[in-house]
Amino acid sequence: MPPNAAQGASMFSSLLPIILIFVVFYFLLIRPQAKKQKEHQKMLNNLKKGDRVITLSGIYGNVQDIQGNIVKLKISENVNVQILKSAISAVVNENAQNVPVIENK
Repeated sequence: MPPNAAQGASMFSSLLPIILIFVVFYFLLIRPQAKKQKEHQKMLNNLKKGDRVITLSGIYGNVQDIQGNIVKLKISENVNVQILKSAISAVVNENAQNVPVIENK
């Protein structure tokens, strides 16, 4: 083998672990996070009046009105708040099967 060919193969073999690490990070971290973000955005786009939601701060409320990025929530009788649409964590069904569970560690 000519000396240049051996040097090229050595360079490739030294870059191979870095490339493999990037591929593993992509499939284990980047891709699932992008998928989760896309699902959250879809949920926010499908938000409608009357939905029961939970905010990022843990407040439950019913959607009263949506104006662009602002959502008006009714928390209880005579208590309405306006929040950013992005502050909504999840839409909650009446049977509460899709409520996010936070475990204390």
